[in-house]
Amino acid sequence: MPAQIAPPLIEHRDAIAALCRESGIERLEVFGSAADGRFDAQRSDFDFIARFDTTARTSIAQRYVGFAEALERLLGTHVDVMTDRQITNPYFRRAVDASRREIYVRAPAQASA
Repeated sequence: MPAQIAPPLIEHRDAIAALCRESGIERLEVFGSAADGRFDAQRSDFDFIARFDTTARTSIAQRYVGFAEALERLLGTHVDVMTDRQITNPYFRRAVDASRREIYVRAPAQASA
């Protein structure tokens, strides 16, 4: 039986997708407790992996910070947003890969012009 994605992510699915589109996110995945059924609303935070559109006019750094802050406001708790490139430790990579779940993928028609 697949693990349960944390309820706040399901409840805010449309708003998260809108934030991804506004921030030029091509793909967003969640990992850790929010992706593997161990999420505890009282203690857990959210861990995300984002892939940013590199052709957007605004820098990735600006979009990265704005996106993380917007997610924190939406979800009401701390979030960690990272990119795949930041995951260099092979043990951490295995742990992330074991639980990562797709939350948003930009449709081809949504690509930057």
